[in-house]
Amino acid sequence: MNKLGRFLACLLVLATTASLADAGFLSKSKKKVSTKPKPRTILASKDKLKDSTYKKLEEKKRLNRREKSEIASAEMQAYKDLRNKGYDEVSNTKEAHMLRQYRLRNKKRRGLLRKREQSLSHILFPGVSPEEYTSGEEIWIYTDLVESKKTQVPFEVFDLPGFNEVKETKGKKTRRMRRNLGSRLQGYDLKPAPFEMFILKDTPCTPISQVNIQGKKLRWLRQIIERQYRVHLQLDSLPVLMRSKELNFAVRGFPVGFRSPGGDRKELFLYNHFKFTITYQESPEFEGIRITGFDVHPVSIKHEIPKDGEELSSVSTCTGFDIENDPSQYVALDVEHEGGVPVVFSYDVQWIKNDLDWTDRWDVYLIGSPDDDIHYYSIINSLMIVLFMTGATATIMIRTLRKDIAGYNEMQALEEVAEETGWKLVHGDVFRPPSFSPMMLSVLVGTGAQLGMAVVLAILLSVLKITSTMKKGQMLTSLILLYVLCGAAAGYVSSRVYKFCDAKNWKLNTMLTATALPGTFVVLFAFLNIFLSIAGAATAVSFLTILVLFLLWVCVSAPLVFVGAFVGLKMPTIEVATRTNQISRIIPEAQLVGHPALTMMMGGVLPFGSVCIELAFIMSAMWLHQIYYVMGFLLAVVFILFATCAQVSIVLCYLQLCAEDHRWWWKSFWNCATAGVYLLLYSLWFLTSRLHLVGVLPVVVYVTYMTMISVCFGIFCGAAGFISSFWFTRTIYGAVKVD
Repeated sequence: MNKLGRFLACLLVLATTASLADAGFLSKSKKKVSTKPKPRTILASKDKLKDSTYKKLEEKKRLNRREKSEIASAEMQAYKDLRNKGYDEVSNTKEAHMLRQYRLRNKKRRGLLRKREQSLSHILFPGVSPEEYTSGEEIWIYTDLVESKKTQVPFEVFDLPGFNEVKETKGKKTRRMRRNLGSRLQGYDLKPAPFEMFILKDTPCTPISQVNIQGKKLRWLRQIIERQYRVHLQLDSLPVLMRSKELNFAVRGFPVGFRSPGGDRKELFLYNHFKFTITYQESPEFEGIRITGFDVHPVSIKHEIPKDGEELSSVSTCTGFDIENDPSQYVALDVEHEGGVPVVFSYDVQWIKNDLDWTDRWDVYLIGSPDDDIHYYSIINSLMIVLFMTGATATIMIRTLRKDIAGYNEMQALEEVAEETGWKLVHGDVFRPPSFSPMMLSVLVGTGAQLGMAVVLAILLSVLKITSTMKKGQMLTSLILLYVLCGAAAGYVSSRVYKFCDAKNWKLNTMLTATALPGTFVVLFAFLNIFLSIAGAATAVSFLTILVLFLLWVCVSAPLVFVGAFVGLKMPTIEVATRTNQISRIIPEAQLVGHPALTMMMGGVLPFGSVCIELAFIMSAMWLHQIYYVMGFLLAVVFILFATCAQVSIVLCYLQLCAEDHRWWWKSFWNCATAGVYLLLYSLWFLTSRLHLVGVLPVVVYVTYMTMISVCFGIFCGAAGFISSFWFTRTIYGAVKVD
């Protein structure tokens, strides 16, 4: 037991250390960045504000409500004036920066854990300091994934023609981001791209490879262009960005190719030249430079194909920085072209100095993302549901239930002979173990407790800035490790419920608690991984990763479940105030309103409704590659979800007992667990209305993962409902005098 305890302690220390290192807390090579609050940037000039208000702003004094309203009106008018004059929000100009500051002001405002206004870099990457580079220093672009919103089957960048893997040096390996378990499961593997780059050194057009695209590779390339795949790269932890000042848009990644802008819609073209623009900041406050932007402008151009024996660097069409898109020079991917399509890939790099601060370099990535006010509306929507249910529960507990208990106790004290009615009538059967599979019920409740603890702890780590959702795979790693380490909670809760049901096969109960849900998901994941491997997807998991997951399950999670079950079985059985009759009462025929199917479907609506708005943001981040980082809102929503499940379960349980139906065990679980059914239905609506997936495999991937998530969501809600109803029944029957 001591060896097992030391092993688990070491594993927890290693997991925490890895999270801290990924978050930047253990980095010794980076300098400390100043976190002093900067003066507020406003669009309204001095002539648009009263002198007293402007003076308070300069002196950083507290503003009253009238002054805040005055500033807000002036800023809104100034924002409209700048937009009407044609200024964009995505470029690196001073006006664009001010417009972004105004648009993102709500994301930077003070919060419960943020005592002052901060930059988005501090919010998205807590504890990470800027890296400073010296002139002439070599720097590397790293490959991410080739992804599409139309399909959930990503590929590696090196699967594309023209991108050849670079042999890593020791320096490159030290700079590459550490891969965690979550990033391996999601297919993220940052590798150096074949672009040579040096700090502050402009690089004119440089060829990197020559390929002849034909046959199967050509057909596959046309397919991923039709499905709108985008290439994602990173430089200094910044995703590559495509932005247009004229169209006022900025998107991460660049497309592999494009359709013909006119004429034959079947004609497809390939981007083979990449114009990189890197913006940087210089300041006397630090040495060297800090990278503040990483942009790309893809170009399709028919480069001259070198003759046999000629070097690739001798391509005459690849010179200078003036290469632009010309319809007459597009690289067409013609499947009927004999001998394939010869293509030369090239790139150029330009370094541009600007005044954008390093702490504001992430602003442009969040332009167009939902405002934080929508999350507040989500919380208010959820709180309204909770308040409604709290009122109903309070009415039952304070008025009806209190009156019932007082009446029952008064009758017992006066020794009146009267027929019992209502919920007290079933006091001799209310704690009778369920007739249908008490083992399955205890396993589901224990598993729900394990899932709930793991999710809450993972969100708490993110809220406390120990982990970050912006780090590739870090959130998934936290969920997996915490789920494994919370196995003791599952074993304890399951054994306590199973022992109360007076069941004897505790070994099978513990085994099912440790293996039922993980085993089912492993089988589904293994079958799905086979198809992903056949398709060559980047998310296809290696045998080593599957082995690590198996060892975590067998060597850590399962033993912890047995430890929790051992402790739970050694504890005395949960005591109740009433004795169970030998013969069960006959249950009256239920009315239509109290039919189990109706109460189950009605009970699941409210828990799902309390999280449906926040759920839309989470699913957009999962499947539409958007950014989600407001973990404080998510933590509040989880607690609201638990409160909603508890109150829904208590109200429905009370109504059921008043109808003299003592079979509350399974019904209290399913009344809330049906929220998982609504989540699955919502995911199917999301599939048809938002994703528009192309192909069978992407749909299978999406439905499989959303089914797994819906099952976990339903089990958690059901466990919360059952535990609440169990506490409720013990409380009310313990408050009455029963012969």
